[in-house]
Amino acid sequence: MKCIIYMVLFVLMTFACSPGYKIDQYQDKEVSINPDYKDITVPHNIAPLNFTVNESLLSFVKYEVDGDSLIVGEKDNQTDIPLKKWHEFLERAQGKQVNVTVVVNQKGTYVAYKPFSFHVSADPIDGYLAYRLIEPGYAIWNQMGIYQRNLTNFEETPIIENKVTKGNCVNCHSFCERNPEHYLFHMRSTLGGTVFVNGDSIDFVNTQAKETISPLVYPYWHPSGDYVAFSTNKTSQGFHPTQRVEVYDLASDVVVYQIKKHMIISSSRLASKDSYETFPAFSPDGKYFYFCTAQAKSMPDSIQSLKYNLCRVSFDEESGCFGESIDTLFNAEREDKSFSFPRISPDGHFLLGTVSGYGTFPIWHKDADLYLIDLRTGRGEYAVPANSEDTESYHSWSSNGRWVVFSSRRGDGLYTRPYIVHVSSNGTFSKPFLLPQEDIGYYDELLKSYNIPEFITGKVNNKSFFIRHMAENGEKKVSFMSVR
Repeated sequence: MKCIIYMVLFVLMTFACSPGYKIDQYQDKEVSINPDYKDITVPHNIAPLNFTVNESLLSFVKYEVDGDSLIVGEKDNQTDIPLKKWHEFLERAQGKQVNVTVVVNQKGTYVAYKPFSFHVSADPIDGYLAYRLIEPGYAIWNQMGIYQRNLTNFEETPIIENKVTKGNCVNCHSFCERNPEHYLFHMRSTLGGTVFVNGDSIDFVNTQAKETISPLVYPYWHPSGDYVAFSTNKTSQGFHPTQRVEVYDLASDVVVYQIKKHMIISSSRLASKDSYETFPAFSPDGKYFYFCTAQAKSMPDSIQSLKYNLCRVSFDEESGCFGESIDTLFNAEREDKSFSFPRISPDGHFLLGTVSGYGTFPIWHKDADLYLIDLRTGRGEYAVPANSEDTESYHSWSSNGRWVVFSSRRGDGLYTRPYIVHVSSNGTFSKPFLLPQEDIGYYDELLKSYNIPEFITGKVNNKSFFIRHMAENGEKKVSFMSVR
């Protein structure tokens, strides 16, 4: 009892010494804040974690670690954290727990809640996040774009907006080794084609070949930058009584695109009418090619029994050929689940995917969860701390392999939002946190979903008008080659 009294007196005296701030009462009750930033791990270079107090009038907040403190006031009933002071404080707090005391105004009485804490990691996060913003519609769209957010502050700028490209669909952005100067994306409908950007070089390519099911779809770069793995898909969708929308393939293959030769490389073992192959990915050393595959079925009648394996085959960079043996890393029949979106950590130790009950595109499946495979042991398990009762789907690794960003519908079941989570060197996940915004009401007012969040190491220079000029003035064609 004496310890509690001394602690209360210490808190009261500490705040009493801070000009303009006071506490009249201390209560041993946990505070409810929005967004939930309690008990999380954050990078030391992240933007301020602004929040509000649920059902209370915020007065001020004190952040403290080892006698070092930062006191911030409120603006419009949310924290008003100075950017420079925040970064200076987190820099000093690296590797430590920060204790947070929230003080509210209850009819003129200033009440301090029981402190909560978060951990500041010494592992930095990449400087930018790229994503598409789009209404969660079904078959039509209006305004959309691919944007980038500075993760150290709140600056958001466009990479490309479809108002520049005649209102078409822009999608499937992908960066080579998270390089903001080396990337691709597709444009569909008007000015249709695939845009490849490498510094000041821009190629606009018609990737439809007579031998392929469709133009190239889901991409993944080879670390050399000389190849990109793609799927080709004949995709359909329909309404579903519980999943809202069901997206499925009627046919799909995986191929490799050789950039300098504008050549699509295919293998009969990765392009069969008897199976669906999709979601390709390269290993960080470029020596392995991963993909998801399922036995072809009558669709959509058999969709509930459609479950995808995760497979791997070796890849030779010099010849562009695949190895003889195909290994199965996730057996869909044995697990009675379906695997999607394989993404390998930069050190090659872990593969993170999405596992759901069935199907290939589980972005509306409430049972879709993140699943981690240790590639050194072959053991897989759900990333329990990161998962929720709603959909977890697309995800990507930071360049140092210590952070994952993923899209989740846990907020309202409708819109996907980006969540960031720390992953330790042994594959342990911390509690994820919502991408912070300057105004905590931002997500409530944003009627668009975040699509394909990807870490990038710097800011992308907007080349929209150069891209439109290339698209309007002719396209390059692709050739096709079949290998073993």
